[in-house]
Amino acid sequence: MGLFSFLTKEIAIDLGTANTIIIYNDKVVVDEPSIIAIQRETGKLIAVGKKAMMMHGKTHENIKTIRPLKDGVIADFQSSEFMIREFIKMIGIKNSLFQASLKMVICIPSGITEVEERAVKDSAEQAGAKEVRLIHEPMAAAIGIGIDVLEPTGNMVIDIGGGTSEIAVIALGGIVNNKSIRIAGDDFTTDIQEYMRKQHNISIGERTAERIKLEVGAAMTEIDNPPDDYAVHGRDLLTGIPKEITVNYAEIAHALDKSISKIETAVLNALEMTPPELSADIYRTGIYLAGGGSMLRGLAERLHLKTKLPVHVADDPLRAVARGTGIALKNFDKFPFLIK
Repeated sequence: MGLFSFLTKEIAIDLGTANTIIIYNDKVVVDEPSIIAIQRETGKLIAVGKKAMMMHGKTHENIKTIRPLKDGVIADFQSSEFMIREFIKMIGIKNSLFQASLKMVICIPSGITEVEERAVKDSAEQAGAKEVRLIHEPMAAAIGIGIDVLEPTGNMVIDIGGGTSEIAVIALGGIVNNKSIRIAGDDFTTDIQEYMRKQHNISIGERTAERIKLEVGAAMTEIDNPPDDYAVHGRDLLTGIPKEITVNYAEIAHALDKSISKIETAVLNALEMTPPELSADIYRTGIYLAGGGSMLRGLAERLHLKTKLPVHVADDPLRAVARGTGIALKNFDKFPFLIK
């Protein structure tokens, strides 16, 4: 412990396409949508997180909302820096005499390039981090679920986030093989918008599509405890007049079928690439699901029917990755899989 170690503040960040979660002192202190709103003319930041999300799709020409991350990686460098900086301010780290030095662990998709990794590190450093380590999302999810990743036992983890679906086989503290596909929650939202346009002649916004996904989203047309039908409001494409229609879960399951099939194919590909000894382990341990996308009704059952393997959904799938990142932060120098 150094003389000024009390000035070092450790934070874990799950920098997601849809949501950003920050853990500080073992507590979730920030859980906000990954979005900012800025003034077009001046570039001044107006809102971040939930406030910016409330403006999304409702802005006039002088305000624009930006989602800095696309497909799990930084698409807008300056906006991501603004966003990380503002989220860190929300933690309320205060030092009376000295500026706190920030030590961060940030999780990233397993399929990103070195350039994209560098962009994440640079954004964090620009936002005030003195030391940054990265951890791959499926590894963080496995730790967050409670799997002992250092054991010589194979475990398959699927993390379905907003921008990417990460499928990885983990053993001995490393990723043996992984498949990272850029099909996830955002694609489900787009599928719902397209379905509404083609089948019902109604134009709906991103936030409404997201709401439909939460209220009546499903992966199969036959599920236990189906949700009630949901009233959707949007603009009639023929008359231009606002109107209401009602949709049910079976319709949404049909709309999402193509994207879910691609995730299923990626899971089968990952299983094909798995060494036989680890395949034997996975037969016993099954598949673990994490991320917001894994909360889709009937998804675990559909994957079970496709793979014939037991499928377990994490207790708190939305925060499993963030929790795992927090545990990795505590073991900053012990875990071999933290990327320097």
